[in-house]
Amino acid sequence: MSPAKVKRARVHRLTDLPNVGPATAMDLEFIGISAPEQLSGKDPLKLYRRLCSKRGARQDPCVLDVFISITRFMSGDEPRPWWTYTEERKRRYGPV
Repeated sequence: MSPAKVKRARVHRLTDLPNVGPATAMDLEFIGISAPEQLSGKDPLKLYRRLCSKRGARQDPCVLDVFISITRFMSGDEPRPWWTYTEERKRRYGPV
């Protein structure tokens, strides 16, 4: 969902999260995340690596940006577009 449309009180499904559409929701379910609450306290890099491992291929690094955005949101941050985390991801994790 577009971050501008996200209302924290209405987040019940994965697709209610900022930056999460059907494809990302399916990726999250593929790695065992079926509800937004399960993202609280999760390490976005570990989620990304789990997805890469289960898919058997490196995923686009922008997926990590989305994972950063949703784990931060579930930790209380405001919803922000995934690309606002790109520079941080590059600095923090380097090439993934």
